[in-house]
Amino acid sequence: MRKSQINALAVLTVGLVLGVIACKPKNAGSAVSGDAAEKVYVAPGKYDEFYNFVSGGFSGQLSVYGLPSGRLFRVIPVFSVDPEKGYGYNEETKPMLNTSHGFVPWDDLHHVEMSQTNGEVDGRWVFVNGNNTPRVARVDLKTFRTAEILELPNSAGNHSSPFITENTEYVVAGTRFSVPPDDVNGDVPINSYKQNFKGYLSFISVDKNNGGMNIAFQIKAPGVNFDLSHAGKGKSHGWFFFSCYNSEQANTLLEVNASQKDKDFIMAVNWKKAEEYLKAGKGKKVSAKYAHNTYDDKTHSAKSEIRSEVVVLDAEELKDICYMIPCPKSPHGCDVDPSGEYIVGSGKLAALIPVFSFDKIQKAIAAKDFEGEYQGIPVIKYQSALHGEVQKPGLGPLHTEFDGKGNAYTSFFVSSEVVKWNIKDLKVVDRVPTYYSIGHLCVPGGDSKKPFGKYLIAYNKITKDRYLPVGPELPQSAQLYDISGEKMQLILDFPTIGEPHYAQAAPAELIQKNSVKFYKIEENNHPYVSKGEATTKVVRQGNQVHVYMTAIRSHLSPDNIEGIRMGDEVYFHVTNLEQDWDVPHGFAIKGANNAELLIMPGETTTLKWVPDRVGIFPMYCTDFCSALHQEMSGYVRVSPAGSNVPLLFSTGKNMPAADSSKAK
Repeated sequence: MRKSQINALAVLTVGLVLGVIACKPKNAGSAVSGDAAEKVYVAPGKYDEFYNFVSGGFSGQLSVYGLPSGRLFRVIPVFSVDPEKGYGYNEETKPMLNTSHGFVPWDDLHHVEMSQTNGEVDGRWVFVNGNNTPRVARVDLKTFRTAEILELPNSAGNHSSPFITENTEYVVAGTRFSVPPDDVNGDVPINSYKQNFKGYLSFISVDKNNGGMNIAFQIKAPGVNFDLSHAGKGKSHGWFFFSCYNSEQANTLLEVNASQKDKDFIMAVNWKKAEEYLKAGKGKKVSAKYAHNTYDDKTHSAKSEIRSEVVVLDAEELKDICYMIPCPKSPHGCDVDPSGEYIVGSGKLAALIPVFSFDKIQKAIAAKDFEGEYQGIPVIKYQSALHGEVQKPGLGPLHTEFDGKGNAYTSFFVSSEVVKWNIKDLKVVDRVPTYYSIGHLCVPGGDSKKPFGKYLIAYNKITKDRYLPVGPELPQSAQLYDISGEKMQLILDFPTIGEPHYAQAAPAELIQKNSVKFYKIEENNHPYVSKGEATTKVVRQGNQVHVYMTAIRSHLSPDNIEGIRMGDEVYFHVTNLEQDWDVPHGFAIKGANNAELLIMPGETTTLKWVPDRVGIFPMYCTDFCSALHQEMSGYVRVSPAGSNVPLLFSTGKNMPAADSSKAK
């Protein structure tokens, strides 16, 4: 495309965006009306129908909402520290944020994927990505806690993840930014991109029993930018489909230089064939440094392991595992319908939606119906793979979900709308405005073989006039649509945390039945657990002091401690003795420079405290637990370094006054 055309397109796009966000759609005033309030009302004491798991973007968190109410239930810290829960602050969870770069307490969490069995959502785990320092995490839906985080070598910008195969055999991740591989000298000129930069696809195996993740293999691919992806299902099981852009392999001013060609690609990956090559010994073991972090619900503790090797398959050498399919320029979304036959590409700069046929792709491969190669990868002819195009659906198509009734729903960023269209005849059947600049959208189960339908949620980038102003930073916007009828109906508007990208939802009953309500004291294998007040104690090991403490309504034990000295590292190992599922306890001490502890019933958690001055330091429960919550407190005495004040601890009695006259 000539420069003048590019500039014209840029002006048109900016104008459209400004027009969309400056003016309400004509039907905005009546968009929420009729029986909308009745459809979203959840009476006191009643439960929502669906859990909605929403990515937090730059917050590094995962949020849990109820549908149809839009109520926020929980914020799950994944890649970010959380002072409310002590995640990343307490000693047990610090290892979860370890990486090959050291302790990294933040990431950019974009995408959410629920585990599946036979292509259907099973409610066991939620997988999320860390876009910045490349990581994939697994959240256990029994506890709604981060259970595992795996760093990805040979990658940068883990945007194209975490997407799963239909039996959760693999979580798959593609690199957004191609870079030189980890096992070579990366000190190369940036403008040597075409010669030295490569894109890697990581296939992470998942243990079907406990969810444990391991990098089974990586595929070395051309140095492009990999974007959204989805696995095949049904007839296309064994395949994976990635959108990718920057086929120009530009390294500067990508808004122009990565939009030169009329078409980029969808990459089709035959992962079953890749497995065959792996078993045949075609993979190459290469050195790499990456962290694998796991949390144990029995010990209530995490551990971090640094790994040093990964197996790589080269797509250029193994010609029949990867194929390129031309796709209208700068594709972002790549979605597979419930049957597994249709693969929907979304070119951000295209005014149509291409739909590819899996059967046609297979016929083209068998007939070698190629138009050549792209850096050693066969390129299937566009028309040979194409089922058809949705013509003039809107401006700026991004992502597509399905309702299981033969309909697809696509988000349009520029024209701020959701468009419903028929998968087979490719005709638009309905459209509704969003407020404003929608990115992702979610139909519960909408990327599975069995969507639950009923609702569609739009996750918008700009709120503009939707909520009360809160300064220059506006809330993020989510909007709930009823899609049970022929026409989509906007029924709710609610703000969200962070910058929501993708989200998934599942029936509450699917998840709720397996939820852990409390940890059983008898099964607590934490190395510093106190299973009753009789076992509490304070132990000195050099300059480390370990406090084995319990919390129960409404006191701490011990609640008086003396003999702590300046220079000591004090570890409060607090066990919540409660076995009622709605009685957590907290713990904090004056001057702690990290956070509180939030301890669930039956759990043990540790706070490290290094006193910075001599004196008396109150400690107390931070989570309101009973009518006598205010009384749930105690004192720690800190003496000068070298003091001979004995180490004493007690609960419920006044200790003999220590002789401080002997202090040095």
